[in-house]
Amino acid sequence: MDGLSLFGLFAVSCMLAFYALEARGSWFIFGFAVSCVLGSVYGFLHGAWPFGLVEGVWSLVAFRRWWSARR
Repeated sequence: MDGLSLFGLFAVSCMLAFYALEARGSWFIFGFAVSCVLGSVYGFLHGAWPFGLVEGVWSLVAFRRWWSARR
């Protein structure tokens, strides 16, 4: 397994973990949003630009949810 694949595994694993923990607090939503950004970076670096694009949009949605949950 190369470095890029390990990075992708890390990003997607973080997404799963933070998504499962979102109900515990807004910082887990923030962690999910950051891991979506990492997933987007992985998608673009891997050459799967549709995945990178969708993850980028999903990260914006998650950041908005985090911003709303902070209030």
